[in-house]
Amino acid sequence: MKQTFFKTLAKINQIILPSFTKRRLDISKASKLQLAIIGYRAWVTLRALG
Repeated sequence: MKQTFFKTLAKINQIILPSFTKRRLDISKASKLQLAIIGYRAWVTLRALG
């Protein structure tokens, strides 16, 4: 149940949140908000896989 929730959340994030890898964002120059979004997406992805 928990993994299904995170898989659904990951799909929603993929649609709504911007993809910084497609924009070739340099992480060393990213703003705090961009870093927070990257961290959040990574956290959701790890939860969806595990």
